[in-house]
Amino acid sequence: MFKQLRRDIQVVFERDPAARTVIEVLLNYPGLHAIWVHRFTHQMYLLGFRTFARLISQIARFFTQVEIHPGATIGEGLFIDHGCGIVIGETAIVGDDVTLFQGVTLGGTGKEKGKRHPTLDDGVMVSSGARVLGNIHIGKNVKIGAGSVVLQDVPANSTVVGIPGRVVKQDGNRVPTDKHHVDLEHNRLPDPVCECLKDLRARLDAVQVRLEEMEEKANEHQDL
Repeated sequence: MFKQLRRDIQVVFERDPAARTVIEVLLNYPGLHAIWVHRFTHQMYLLGFRTFARLISQIARFFTQVEIHPGATIGEGLFIDHGCGIVIGETAIVGDDVTLFQGVTLGGTGKEKGKRHPTLDDGVMVSSGARVLGNIHIGKNVKIGAGSVVLQDVPANSTVVGIPGRVVKQDGNRVPTDKHHVDLEHNRLPDPVCECLKDLRARLDAVQVRLEEMEEKANEHQDL
């Protein structure tokens, strides 16, 4: 248990440059507090004390602004940055070394029973305000851009952006070789709107060239 607690604290220093001292991390990181409370409530949930587990989780939600259902399965090395507004559903499965930024939802769709929340493999990073919904599978080392809404499976080593979320890169990003190294540069994700505008500009330039050629031929005919 103590080894796991040390690992949780170490994760904060690895992924948050603002972290300075252990005391600061212990006192001021609600994401860390939410993870520790979840470890307790998850065990209570598995033992059948589900009402008590949910009560404790709701109390923790009041103080941390992070709602993790006691039924969710959380791996090692989870880092919740800031934490405000994060929701993790009952049947969600979160792998090792996953990073969640504020406002992330790992939610369900409709009123289906059974497995209805997403599964995130190791090394996944979900940026601010993103929604990952339904019983879908997010592969290893996937990066999900801020504000995206992901409704379908995502292959490993991909970058997803947009509403609905779509893969814009796969196997094009550096895959960490260090087991505990996570790429947090979510400010460098590609901009699909910008790419569309560049394509439109190229098409307009081609049309303009074609029009100039046609005007030159028309002028030549007039001179004759």
